[in-house]
Parts: sequence; structure tokens; C-alpha cells
Amino acid sequence: MKGKSIPRYRKGIILAGGTGSRLWPLTECTSKQLLPVFDKPMIYYPLATLMLAGIREVMLISTPDDVPRFRALEGDGSRVGGRIEYAVQGSPRGIAEALLSASNFLGDAASALILGDNLFHGPQLAGRLLQAAHQTSGATIFACPVQDPERYGVVECDANGTALSLVEKPKLPKSRLAVTGLYLYDERAPLIARSLQPSARGELEITDLNRVYLDMGELHTTILSQDSVWFDTGTPESLFAAGEYVRRQQQTRAHHIGCLEEIALLMGWIDRGQLEQSAQRYGKCAYGQHLRELLEDAAA
Repeated sequence: MKGKSIPRYRKGIILAGGTGSRLWPLTECTSKQLLPVFDKPMIYYPLATLMLAGIREVMLISTPDDVPRFRALEGDGSRVGGRIEYAVQGSPRGIAEALLSASNFLGDAASALILGDNLFHGPQLAGRLLQAAHQTSGATIFACPVQDPERYGVVECDANGTALSLVEKPKLPKSRLAVTGLYLYDERAPLIARSLQPSARGELEITDLNRVYLDMGELHTTILSQDSVWFDTGTPESLFAAGEYVRRQQQTRAHHIGCLEEIALLMGWIDRGQLEQSAQRYGKCAYGQHLRELLEDAAA
């Protein structure tokens, strides 16, 4: 990944709010994005995805109670060669509302919005992310083939990846492509989000925002390859399945998923000295041991 041409104008947003009610009682006194997915907090995985897309500036949006916890965990982002800012969302007001919360942070930059409970992984993922991040106009949604598309937002697209239709939880889906919680937008997205009307449940719906781009003929679709995986870890079953997937991958392939320092090193955002500081911070745990192995590889 080092040496690749990476757009510098795109900033990231992680929406990590909500009550996590599907996971109660696990989340009655903590954010679901701080729950473990095997050996790392859930929030590491969406942050890793943004980093793989070449994004170094991120705003994390969460509840008043949880923002200090995320700040204590991640700090200002300098440890991994980036910058993290924080914003409070007092109550859930829809995914698209995150673009309004982050509008000053974004300025005139394009954006990548990811939900804090989504985990993506696959050998071709970094390339797909970087390719999408280079899109100069319009919006890009990431879609994954599923067996039960009626449970999701479903996109139908042509052979070039241009979306033809977008329907939320259709009774008769036109495709098996579920829309995941990762969205890339040009600089117009906050203005478009501001023009949306709240839905019947009082929220600014991300599907409505995406439909605006669809109506303009500027909604692109990146379909995850068959060797990629996507988890929405917001239920006990999916949380367990994601943790088991990470455990199996790390034990059989000696490859750590969601290791922020490893990605930062590969991107050239931190040097060996900074990696060593992180290794010392984590001590003798498995994560720290992996960082020490990276140090040994870098010295070889």
C-alpha cells in the first residue's frame, strides 16, 4: 500500500451512537462499539477500514456518555499517524444526520461515512476502498450479496456498477445485494442531508440521501468480492460470528485484522520508533506481541 496515490481531500466519519438495544443487557452501561470482537474493541474495525481507504482525518460521533470513553481509547489519533475529532449526538436522529454533525469538520472535503458496528475484511478490500476513494463526484455505496435481502436495503445496479434502484427492505427484492454501512460522498453530501425531511420515525434516513444521488444518476456501487466478508455486529449472533471469524483468521493465517498500527506502518504514516512506543504500551498481551513481531520484521 505504501507509495500508492491516495486522495488527501476525503475525511472520515464514524457513527458510533445509539442505545445498542439489540444487544441488551450487554450494552446497558457501555457502547456496543466498545464491546470486544475477539481481541479488539469493535470500534477498531471501522477505523481500520477508513485507514485502508487512505483516510487520516476522522470524526467519531457518539453519545455524551460514550465520547469520553472513545477519547480515552483512541486519543487524538496521532498514535496511528492521523487525527481524530469527536462530536456528541444527544439522541439517535438518523445516519444521514451524521453528515450535519460533521459539516464543519468536513469543510469542502469529500467524506466516507461508516457505521461503528460494521466489520469488513478481505484480500481485495484495500484495493476496492482506494479505488472508490478516488471517485471525484457522486456517491459510492458498498454492497454485499446476501441470502435474505428482504432484511436490508437492496440495490440493483448495471454492469458498470451504476445503481438503478434502491429499496429499503423490499418484499420482492430485485437483487441479492444488501447495502452495507459504508458510504462515500462528494462534498455536496452535508448540503443534501440538510435538505432531507425526517422520516415517520423522526430520523434523517441514509436511504433518502442515497436516493438523491440515485436520481441524479451519480450513485455508484462497489460490490464486495466473494472472498470478502461483512458483519453488522449489532446482534449477539453476529457479534459472536464476527469474533469467531477474526479468531480463526488470526490463528490460521498469522494476520491481525483491524490492527491500526500495522495499517499505519504500511501506509507510511508512522515509523519504527512510533511502532515501538505502541508495542511498549500494550505490553505482553497478544496485540502487543503482534506489534513486536512487526518490529522484528521491519528490522530484518
